[in-house]
Amino acid sequence: MTMRRTILLAAAIAALAAGQARAHARLIHASPRVGASVSAPPRELRLSFSESIDPAQSSVSLCTPDGRAVALGPLSLEAKDHRVVVLAIPAPLASGTYRVQWRMTSMDTHRTEGDFIFKVKP
Repeated sequence: MTMRRTILLAAAIAALAAGQARAHARLIHASPRVGASVSAPPRELRLSFSESIDPAQSSVSLCTPDGRAVALGPLSLEAKDHRVVVLAIPAPLASGTYRVQWRMTSMDTHRTEGDFIFKVKP
């Protein structure tokens, strides 16, 4: 192998390793839990991510079983942990299946999105 190929190979390996070090914010935990059936309607959504979140560049929505948007309080971060997003649910939720959709931008500007459901029991 020539010296030039060796240098190019080393540079490619270094670039791949650096790219893997820049992970996106992954959803670690949610309350209500992903796929959960809860007996009491939740008063807030709490989403915990693997990285600190930029709240100005992030959003969360909640939809009813028939697809209508549920009003949520403003997106805020937990004071002691900027990886935790908190949104109040001002009005009680009726029984049914709800869908949470999130779009997060981590402080290193990487964007991720996802969704999950939870059920409120009758």
